Amino acid sequence: MTILSGLMIGMFLAALDQTIVSTAIRTIADDLHGLSQQAWTTTAYLITSTIATPLYGKLSDMHGRKPYFLAAISIFVTGSIACTFATSMIELAAFRAFQGLGAGGLMSLALAIIGDIVPPRERAKYQGYILAVFATSSVLGPLVGGFLAGQSTILGIAGWRWVFLVNVPIGMVALFVVAKVLNVPHTRRNHRIDWWGAVTIALGVVPLLLVAEQGQSWGWLSGRSLACYLVGVGGVVAWILVERRMGDAALIPMRLFSNKVFSLTSLLSVLVGMGMFGGMLMIPQYLQIVKGASPTKSGLLMLPLMLGMMAASIATGQLTARTGRYKIFPVFGTALLTVAMLLFHFEVQWNSPLLETMGFMLLFGIGLGLTMQTLTLSVQNAVPAKDMGVATASSTFFRQLGATAGTAIFLSVLFSTVGDKINHAFTAAARTPQFQQALNNPAVAGKPGNQPVVQLIQHPGSGGGSSVLSDSSFIQKLDDVFAAPFKQGFADSMHLVFLLGAGVTALAFVLVLFIKEVPLRSVSGIQAQAQAAAAAMEKAAAKEADAS
Repeated sequence: MTILSGLMIGMFLAALDQTIVSTAIRTIADDLHGLSQQAWTTTAYLITSTIATPLYGKLSDMHGRKPYFLAAISIFVTGSIACTFATSMIELAAFRAFQGLGAGGLMSLALAIIGDIVPPRERAKYQGYILAVFATSSVLGPLVGGFLAGQSTILGIAGWRWVFLVNVPIGMVALFVVAKVLNVPHTRRNHRIDWWGAVTIALGVVPLLLVAEQGQSWGWLSGRSLACYLVGVGGVVAWILVERRMGDAALIPMRLFSNKVFSLTSLLSVLVGMGMFGGMLMIPQYLQIVKGASPTKSGLLMLPLMLGMMAASIATGQLTARTGRYKIFPVFGTALLTVAMLLFHFEVQWNSPLLETMGFMLLFGIGLGLTMQTLTLSVQNAVPAKDMGVATASSTFFRQLGATAGTAIFLSVLFSTVGDKINHAFTAAARTPQFQQALNNPAVAGKPGNQPVVQLIQHPGSGGGSSVLSDSSFIQKLDDVFAAPFKQGFADSMHLVFLLGAGVTALAFVLVLFIKEVPLRSVSGIQAQAQAAAAAMEKAAAKEADAS
């Protein structure tokens, strides 16, 4: 538990950073005069953290976890300090890219260290605490980020800069605790470092992530997008060829994919990552745009989702430790995720009561809690102990790829359809007596806050429903009768996103049925490696005896 406390602080850094920045990014972009460039800060962070993840796993398998976990914390904290000095969005994107190099090791190495010191049957119980950290940060992040971004200055420093500075004291505590208590024995294994694997995987993933993030603004079939597709596919093919040639020294050894559990779980991680971020991305959008909640309040309203995830993850860990069975949990978890997505699609309207929506959030959170940690446990238990780090990092890598792709796809669907949905809603609303009465009342139509609607009515079919999306905050300034079509349009577009998310999680449900449940080992990763080494020595001694 002492070691776990250090790991949890390190993971808290990475998990908190994802949520705390998202609620403050609009304020940051306004202050740095780069609203249209804000996507690059997210892209830069995702790219470097995704690429670094498997590299941390492989290097830690060779040289031990502790030095690389300490390095990841140090890089992350240094990047956080640099972010506070950013004077433009381009500078901030560069500093966030450096910060991502550290973030790539925090999550995967913490899970790998747990795999080293805890037997699989007991591991789920401790990973439940880890997931609870993620859930806690998901609640605290929007609250803290919204509060800090809302302050003009704190101790003479702009409020939004504290979004990054808050990582420094947490990181210092994590460094001290990990340096003092994380003394895990490690047998050094000398392998070649697969630098070409790192280069080719970057060449494959970076262009695809870029086009996933920027494709909507570039155009999915534009010259830049097509170039990204070609370079990305070429990079992936080159990476596979390099990894085959490197054998056991590869960043992600190809022999692992011959393990059905590993290969199926990797694909499942991509699907669950897409579904998870699809839901967790749309729900705050619904709460803030449709229901008018502030970023801080929307964080509080998502408490049922986080509490469901925490409770289910801890309960799953306890039951796995007692019974040794684990496959049943992702089966039920992916089923619940699909049901929750379908309920959001069919039942949640722009004027639905919040209590009903929060009930669906609870169901979604329970589904995540039943699924998330079990995927990592399944991968760790299915591979040899010597591959613990690379297998754990691979699981995180594929889940993050799915999350990034899902974020880009679902946002693209939302914003490419919402303009037409709003126009259709206005067409229907304009026929109602209440709407016409308000439109013909100079006291109502003359309000500055209602001008976007007046412009849309005066110029129908001009794309007004889409053009106003650059700043959705005006919706909350409209009179209720004028705001309703905007809220209905957003809700209708979100229905399509939730339906796509349900399709992804339903595919995950079918896939998990084919994953074989491997009996959980009763020894830790370190003990398994020691037993394997002892068996190899006995075998060698027996051969010598036979020869003599």
